[in-house]
Amino acid sequence: MQTAIKLLNPLLRDLTDRQREVLVGRFALGNSGEGETLEAIGKRFGVTRERVRQIEAAGLELVQAKLADAPQCADLVEAAKKALKTAGGILSEAVLVKELNQEFEGVNPNAVAFLAAASGVFSRYQEDNDWHPFYYLDKGALKTANQFVGQFVSHLRPRKEVVLANAYHAHLKNFSKSKNVSLGVAENFLGASKHIHQNPFGDKGLTEWAEIKPKTIRDRIYLVLKKKSEPIHFETIAGEINRTGFDGRVALASTVHNELIKDSRFVLVGRGTYGLAEHGYEPGTAKEVIQRILKKHGPLKSKDIVTAVQKERAFKANTILVNLQNREMFLRMSDGAYQIRES
Repeated sequence: MQTAIKLLNPLLRDLTDRQREVLVGRFALGNSGEGETLEAIGKRFGVTRERVRQIEAAGLELVQAKLADAPQCADLVEAAKKALKTAGGILSEAVLVKELNQEFEGVNPNAVAFLAAASGVFSRYQEDNDWHPFYYLDKGALKTANQFVGQFVSHLRPRKEVVLANAYHAHLKNFSKSKNVSLGVAENFLGASKHIHQNPFGDKGLTEWAEIKPKTIRDRIYLVLKKKSEPIHFETIAGEINRTGFDGRVALASTVHNELIKDSRFVLVGRGTYGLAEHGYEPGTAKEVIQRILKKHGPLKSKDIVTAVQKERAFKANTILVNLQNREMFLRMSDGAYQIRES
């Protein structure tokens, strides 16, 4: 298979040794790692950073002039331009490189970055706090993408609960239409943004939302319990977190248990088994749960009390029936129903 350096050799062939070495080093053309800094290359050559920059600029200028004599490289640049135009002027680096790889051998991110810098036909946006690395055709496309993403993030922020209820795509579709941006182009813009993320369960939303990109062990516990919609033993929760693989860090069962105890969102419903308070589970002993149910529903037969309690907590039927015999708290009526004994 053709390598990146082999693909680009026609452009590098007639450069001076120093120009070639600077460009290969700056763009890491001989490997898939990161390019060297001006300072690192300057130290190796015994020259200033500014001198390295000058050598790089002169080398790129010569490469640009040679593009027409390197058909495969020229075709690759044209293919990148076409892909970006079709995408609305913006594509994440990962997507553009993947598309180009389907047509050309030896294409890696470093080769594409080099051709962008040498040709001047398209540009690379360096990764920062808001964006993954991406390519764009012109400043107009860059401005459009920036505005669209910023407005969509502002649109989603106050609608968290609705969006998380499987409404992300509906909101994107409607919002894109309101901005006269096609859905495909909108997805390309958002695909380069760090503000939109998809969790391991396939839910999309804002990266800042713990349900989308959980940063702490408590957030991951919460997300697992929310997706499962039923109480789970703390050891199973740890296993689910590790199986899902949020970020590669291992969750210890003991750590999970400690976090479950500390957070009021999590309710102990049985031995080592926890559910979410928002799913209707409430803390308390068997006696307290019975009392709460009778206060809410009024007098109930023992079998109905057992059923109601077990919807909330994983108590055994005998445990519930034994607690019903507490005569100081519960009164058995003539029809066999129980009510709270008035003090």
